[in-house]
Order: sequence, then structure tokens, then C-alpha cells
Amino acid sequence: MDIQSKRAYSPVEKEDGIRVPVDRVWPRGMTKERLKADLWLKDAASSTALRKWFNHDRSSRKSPK
Repeated sequence: MDIQSKRAYSPVEKEDGIRVPVDRVWPRGMTKERLKADLWLKDAASSTALRKWFNHDRSSRKSPK
């Protein structure tokens, strides 16, 4: 079984297969019809506390070279 990742905002293609967003929050500006998700696994995503910590101070983390 192949698993592919794709941004929620990328166009839907017939080759996508089953579409499963894994995030606690629904993508901003996306309707259910536009996203065409088969299943939403919000409980498999990072916790709200971890998301807030990760986005808190991005300047303190070095980007990969």
C-alpha cells in the first residue's frame, strides 16, 4: 500500500485515491465539497498544545541547510 501526502489546498486529482486530512483544525477557507475528504482523522494529529508550542517562536529554531 502506497501512502502519499498532499496539501489540503492542492487541486483534487482522480489519482489521489482516498483523501484523509490529519489535522485538528479544518483547512481555512475549504468547504467539504472542495476538499473532497473521505475521512477526517483529527484525533491522529498533533495536540493543540504541541501545535501552539511549535508555532510560538519559530525564530528560535534553525531551518535545515
